[in-house]
Amino acid sequence: MKAGFIGLGQMGTGMALRLCQAGYNLTVFNRSTERMQPLLAAGARAAKDIGEACDADVVFTMLANDAALEAVVLGPSGMLQHLKPDAIHVSCSTVSVDLSARLARAHDEKQQGYVAAPVFGRPDAAAAGKLFMVAAGNPTLISSIQPLLDVVGQRTFHIADAPEKANLVKLSGNFLIATVIESLGEAMALVEKGGIDRHQYLELLTSSLFNIPIYKNYGGMIADRRFEPAGFVAPLGQKDMRLVLAAAEALQVPLPFASILRDRFLELMAHGGDHLDWSAVGSLAAKDAALLP
Repeated sequence: MKAGFIGLGQMGTGMALRLCQAGYNLTVFNRSTERMQPLLAAGARAAKDIGEACDADVVFTMLANDAALEAVVLGPSGMLQHLKPDAIHVSCSTVSVDLSARLARAHDEKQQGYVAAPVFGRPDAAAAGKLFMVAAGNPTLISSIQPLLDVVGQRTFHIADAPEKANLVKLSGNFLIATVIESLGEAMALVEKGGIDRHQYLELLTSSLFNIPIYKNYGGMIADRRFEPAGFVAPLGQKDMRLVLAAAEALQVPLPFASILRDRFLELMAHGGDHLDWSAVGSLAAKDAALLP
């Protein structure tokens, strides 16, 4: 099976390397050509443009936002014009519910397959093949690409037949993660100002009530105030809060905490935090409490 991969950021690079290491005939494309070098060293072939990357049975995309994915797929020289009938586009990007639904319709009109398969996990999980895949689309299509999904992820959850449902689930999950980050930051600021060591406090939390990876990983970053290098930059977190609010508005579901989180990310970015990991939102409570300058 010939595979293509478009979008070689931190997440895409790890996923594409997994496919190379599994022996797939892989062609890769990225606007910044230097990002293709690790894949070429691993045996992938470089595409000179999107069209060449689409000369495959399955093409993955892992792009930063709606604008990037829309340009790659629906642009004048995009995937829609080059993907052969019956080939499958697997979109792993965290994008809006609306865009995913539009891509599904557009691919269907061209008799091309489309599966939305956004992922949960950070770059280290991508490199290790430990992502959780949230897949939605035609069950036959998902079955046909399952061997590839098994290479890049540790488990695939088939959520629904409508691809955009996977994007709704992914956005809801990122909303939950952001609430954990914010609440951890607030709780740590409270106890630290009361004279408790924040690392000792985190050890108590993660050894008892919250003995789960998300509290350990993000709690450790907040306690250490270690937000660089970023695995997921703050502007992407703000983008996801904006998208989850748009989905909630369409469904008439109030999400008051999501509105607060959107503003917290904007606050972080307004003070020069664009380059920081999104977990840096957890440091804002310490600044509000005058524990940090």
